Amino acid sequence: MPERDIFHDAVKNALVKEGWTITNDPLFIQFGGVDMYVDLGAEKILAAEKDGQKIAVEIKSFVGASIISEFHTALGQFMNYRLVLNVQNPEHVLYLAAPLDVYESFFMLVFGQAVIQSYQLKLIVYDEKKEVLVKWLN
Repeated sequence: MPERDIFHDAVKNALVKEGWTITNDPLFIQFGGVDMYVDLGAEKILAAEKDGQKIAVEIKSFVGASIISEFHTALGQFMNYRLVLNVQNPEHVLYLAAPLDVYESFFMLVFGQAVIQSYQLKLIVYDEKKEVLVKWLN
């Protein structure tokens, strides 16, 4: 099993604060002979609907020496996980969780915005110190 991101618990706690039930920690997926682990699987029952909303969350801290290298790794994982989830668990919507400071300094750049749009990234922006979710980008 892979190592947890350093902000794993902060994001998990923030999701729980918003009423999400953590169903998988991590969410194991397998496809074509490859085992993968998305950091979290969560479910939220919506009052206005009968069916639950399910998400999978890949948590990233972006604390390595090179933010672009960290981003390439995160994007690759996101694309692979989304492929498998679309085939095997289409009820799960995949999100990439990124810290607020990284969102503001990297994802708000023209390049970051182009990547979000081009690859249709869904983002959860979190504050790791306050353990809250700041923004959902669909």
